[in-house]
Amino acid sequence: MVGAWDDAGRRHALTALHLDNCRVVQVKTDASDGYAGLQLGAGLKKAHKATAAARGHARPAYGDGEDALLPATAVPRLLAEFRVSPDALLERGQIIGATHFAAGQKVDVQGVTKGKGFQGPMKRWNFAGQRATHGVSKVHRAHGSMGGCQDPGRVMKGKKMAGRMGGRRRTAQNLVVHAVDAACDLVFVRGAVPGPKGTWVRVSDAVKAVGAAELLGGDVPFPAFRAEAGAEASVN
Repeated sequence: MVGAWDDAGRRHALTALHLDNCRVVQVKTDASDGYAGLQLGAGLKKAHKATAAARGHARPAYGDGEDALLPATAVPRLLAEFRVSPDALLERGQIIGATHFAAGQKVDVQGVTKGKGFQGPMKRWNFAGQRATHGVSKVHRAHGSMGGCQDPGRVMKGKKMAGRMGGRRRTAQNLVVHAVDAACDLVFVRGAVPGPKGTWVRVSDAVKAVGAAELLGGDVPFPAFRAEAGAEASVN
């Protein structure tokens, strides 16, 4: 995370997200699959560490080493699918860079939170704990009673107790894109995103804050950014 100031002099905490060799691996249409969607691949891993089916699935998008920046029979490290409208479909092999996003738009970032292991109720559920006096002995951080005696005679499902904390899939909604670095394929969003540094996250258009007015007004890149022939990438 880094800090930056806007034109009004307000400081924002930014999270830098890197689009690591993201490109379209498979195109799904209404005719073939019953819906419109794009399967994207991100990252690269050695071909011998992937199955033959995975290599064959990625070959039409990554080629057999024709691109000087990619090794022969490159295989994506991660695959993710996004539902899109039929008029927003891209070609297989199309590269998705940071220029797909625009400063000021809102996005949802999904990831897996940090795993914190087995934790007590005070850390896991923000319990206040018990008193330090008046008969409380060696159970100051315990959660107290778990339920009734004869009625209902059991612990209710969903009771907040000690247990494994973190490692859950969570979504940070309505994060604002502060700036885009097209040269390094970096997207800077305001606020924190789920997960520790170096993990994968899924970035998509905000589902609650983006409406038809924003789409029609051009606030959200639609259907996607396509670099013109001979055009140079610019840094916002």
